[in-house]
Amino acid sequence: MPRQQQPAARPVRRRSYDQFCAAARALDSVGDRWTLLIVRELLAGPRRYTDLHADLPGVSTDVLASRLKDMEQSGLAVRRRLPPPAAASVYELTERGHGLLPVLAALAEWGAPALTERRPTDAVRAHWYALPLLRALDGLTHSGVVEVHLDEGEFHVRAGAGAGAGAGAGGAGGDVYGYGPADRPDARIRLAAELCPALGRGEVTFNEAVKDGRIEVTGEGPLAAELRGE
Repeated sequence: MPRQQQPAARPVRRRSYDQFCAAARALDSVGDRWTLLIVRELLAGPRRYTDLHADLPGVSTDVLASRLKDMEQSGLAVRRRLPPPAAASVYELTERGHGLLPVLAALAEWGAPALTERRPTDAVRAHWYALPLLRALDGLTHSGVVEVHLDEGEFHVRAGAGAGAGAGAGGAGGDVYGYGPADRPDARIRLAAELCPALGRGEVTFNEAVKDGRIEVTGEGPLAAELRGE
């Protein structure tokens, strides 16, 4: 008896608000749980799936895979294969994905008052403090890479010349922050993690925190000098 041919599987249609509104269309792409937090991770540069899963505590492997697939279909991210000897696949943001930087920065600013104290169940990663710190560094005359040292770890940010969280281009020309120490930083700063949200909220300025000793700045060159207030 001939085998009955199975009907071709239909592509699953993503959920939509079906509203002719720019905000609704945007939420069609990034309104699902975890999507914007994946963007937060990829703003620091290309990442392997396993690294994303490690830095997104609480997300299941199925949900993470589904969100990444949705982001590829929406043109927010792409997956590419690294050349040997790495032989691994990474996800990275497209130019459209990078354009979410000011959106995420504004959302972080809006949510900052809720960070009154860390709950026992709250996870933390050092690079999660990059967004408020970028806001505090916005408007610098000199540009360059600042290596940030917290007790929780290290990361680096690109500061000055429109590289901060308020940049309208969203850092499409390059990653606005990255994991770990920088190869050749223009300046290094050391501070307590709890100071970063206060800097982002404008409760204290970067210069004030340098003067009262809460931020230590080291390095040579014009950027380091400007951060020291020289």
